Amino acid sequence: MWAIRARLELASYLRDLALFNVAIDSQLRGCDLVNDDRVRERVSVIQRKTKRPVQFELADITRDTVIAWVGSPEMIVCRFMLPSRFHDRPHISTRQYGRLVRDWVTSIGLQPGGYSTHWLRQNKAAEIHRKTGYLRAVQPLLGHMKIDRKVRYLGVELEDDPSILGPSTSKP
Repeated sequence: MWAIRARLELASYLRDLALFNVAIDSQLRGCDLVNDDRVRERVSVIQRKTKRPVQFELADITRDTVIAWVGSPEMIVCRFMLPSRFHDRPHISTRQYGRLVRDWVTSIGLQPGGYSTHWLRQNKAAEIHRKTGYLRAVQPLLGHMKIDRKVRYLGVELEDDPSILGPSTSKP
């Protein structure tokens, strides 16, 4: 993650850096990420797939990057934070977002096969789970109603997480 961020910063790819940082902070699916049109500190987005709200905060570095990007000359007349290069589309497509992630991964010398927009979505959640050991802490971040969805994302066994088992059945 840090290698991609550093590469984008060094190359001065402000739009890509803004997209990358927001993707990490928000953990949104591509379809929910690419069509937002406002810069906010705290955000609530209704997910297309689940129709449920997901709330997240943008880190200071992300807000700074986004503010710099939307204040750039390319963005003077744009309505969306991630405008399409095609005039008939208001914002980049999820397909273009996927291509950007592939390009970012390739730029740091990795094979793009194991990395995707969904990899970005689950990366921060996996890190939070590794640090806290608390599976329920990532549930609101990903917007999943069922714990088994997060288990699949994070590669965690339900028996290994005391927050799932409850106090009477948790391992000593």
